[in-house]
Formats: sequence, structure tokens, C-alpha cells
Amino acid sequence: MEQLPFVYSKTTAWRFGRHLTFWLLWFLFQLLLYAFSPSPALQGQPFGHRLLITLPETLIYLIPSLFLAYSLMYLVIPRLVIPGKYVLATLCAGVLVLLTAALSASLSMTIIDQLRHRLADPVSPVVAREPHPAFSVQFGLAMLAGLRGSITVGGVAAAIHLLKCFQEKQQTALQLEKEKANAELQILKAQVHPHFLFNTLNTIYSCTQDVSQKASGMILGLSHLLRYILYDCNQPLVPLQKELTMISDYLQLEQARYDQGLDMAVQLPKTTHHLIAPLLLLPFLENAFKHGASRMIESPWISLTLTLHDDILAMKLINGKPADPKHSLPGIGIANVRKRLALSYPDQHELAIHDEEEMYIVNLTLTLTHVYAEPVKPVYTGIAD
Repeated sequence: MEQLPFVYSKTTAWRFGRHLTFWLLWFLFQLLLYAFSPSPALQGQPFGHRLLITLPETLIYLIPSLFLAYSLMYLVIPRLVIPGKYVLATLCAGVLVLLTAALSASLSMTIIDQLRHRLADPVSPVVAREPHPAFSVQFGLAMLAGLRGSITVGGVAAAIHLLKCFQEKQQTALQLEKEKANAELQILKAQVHPHFLFNTLNTIYSCTQDVSQKASGMILGLSHLLRYILYDCNQPLVPLQKELTMISDYLQLEQARYDQGLDMAVQLPKTTHHLIAPLLLLPFLENAFKHGASRMIESPWISLTLTLHDDILAMKLINGKPADPKHSLPGIGIANVRKRLALSYPDQHELAIHDEEEMYIVNLTLTLTHVYAEPVKPVYTGIAD
């Protein structure tokens, strides 16, 4: 899509250019069509005169065509067709067609009729002998005549827009699959064999139980964290409860690293029935420690609040920042998580990051998938795989 900016680019210049080109081509087509196949009132007149008369008519007839095309493209298709509300979309399209026909007929019997009388040859015998049918018949014929062009161009414009929507959706899905494949490849490249890893941790855990309860607890927490990353994160969605357990284990490991020197306030939901993309929240926490707490010489602090209302998960993460601005640069993890949010939660998330004088503030809301079975929280009795 990046190689065809005239077709797919969403920048204002490209969008204006392709819309202008489309309507200019349609205008020229209609102008030549009406000039080469004139109405009975214009037959026998020179081509240049017919062209002069049909030019303002063609411009005026663009109004109902524009109305129908843009109503279909930016109202019916995104709000009804894409969400799958096909019956309502059909009804709305029918109503728009009737409104377009009425608009075209009104323009034809008022403005265009006046233009024809002013520009046409007043002594034309065809015009003199032309009968004047009843108003209802005239209006009905004008509606049918106006619909021929409006439905054609409106349908073409709507079909192009619908095709682009489906192509963009397909490209987004392909990009998500590509990102997922790349992430899995990176995991495979860096992955130590799980049996070796957990057996080694089990040995270290056994050796430290009688020496230091704190060290053995950290090893156990690290084991839970690694087990979740290696085994549970292969799925596109995981139970939110497992993600919260992983976050809790991670925070406990960080708290142990700082001993009593870190002021940390954490509030997590207790019970959930939702699914979330794995490891989606962790980069924000890692960033808070890497660029915040770990760089503060005195009194590092972090505040994390996760709340769940219906299907909306809200995260508010606040952490102190160092006084030296040279060390308060954000990491690439935030850029990566922005891409994941755009791919996994399009139009279902809001992310705002504020760089204040003494702190970073992250506000994130997600619309999660609801499940009706309580996820079972794993109970670990040891480390061995």
C-alpha cells in the first residue's frame, strides 16, 4: 500500500487529489455524453452550443451524485456494512437513493429548467412543439433520469471505497501475522531449552532454601515468570488473571532488588473473566523501572493502578523521573507496544503518555474480550518442568 500512495494514502493532499481526479473524470464523461447525445430540445444545434448548455447542467447534477456517493462511503459502509448490519444497510441505501432521486428531480425542474430556457434557441421548432405533461409525471420522469447517473457514480465510488476497506483490513491482518511470526522467531532464537532451564532453577532453588529464604523466593518468582512467558504467551489471548499474576511476580522481583529503597503502591483487580494479549502491559512497567526508579538516586517510587469496569481495563502508571533530563529518554519498548495496540486493539484502546516535570504518567484503556469461565490460576508446588 505504501507503494501506491495515490490510491491508499490517508494524508490530506493525496486524498484530495484522488477525489478531485475521480470527480473530474466523471464530470468530463457526463459532459461529453450529454453533448453527443442531446435531449430533443437540443437536437440540431451545433456541438459547441450543446456543450455550452450541458456544462452548467453537468455541474449541477454533480450535487446529487456527491450526496449519494459520500453518504454511502462515509455513513453506510463504515457504520453498517463493515460491522455486518446488512439489512439496515440495505434499507438506508434505499432511502438515500430515493432522496438522491428527489434532489435530482428538484434541481432539474427548477435551476436546470431556467438555464435551458435562457441558453436554448427560443425559435427552435422542437421546443415550440414540446408538450407539457402534468407535474407529477414530470417529477417522476426527472427522478428516473437523475437516478441513472447518480446511482452509477455513487455505486462505483462506494464499491471502490468498500474494496479499499477490505484490502486495508486484510493488510492489517497480514501485518499482525507477520509481527507475530517475527516475535515467535525472536523467542525461538533466544530460547534456552525449558527442561534445562527449569531443572537448573530447581537445583538452585533447593540449594538456597536453607541459606536464604529471600533468594529462594526470588528464584521461585523468576520461575513463575519464565514459565508464563515460555508456555502461556504462545496464544494470541491469555486469561487476564494470568497476566496479572505475572505482573505481580515481576513487581515482587523488582521490589526485592531494591530491598526497602523503593516506594511502590500497587492496586490490581482481584477476579476477572476476560482475555488480553499477552505481555501487553509489561513494557510499560519495564520502562518505569529502567528510565525512572533505577535512575533516581533518592526515594524512587512507582504507583500502578489497574481497574476493571465491565469490559474496560484501565491502567494508570505513575513513576518518578531523574532530575537530569539526559537520562529521562523513553525506550523502544513503548514504540513496539504502540504497534501491538494498533494491531491487536484497533479502535479499542486509548493510550496517553505524559512527560511531566517530576514524573511520567501513563494512562491506558482497553476493551477486553469477556469469557464466561473463571480462569484457573495455576498452583506451583515446585520449579521442575
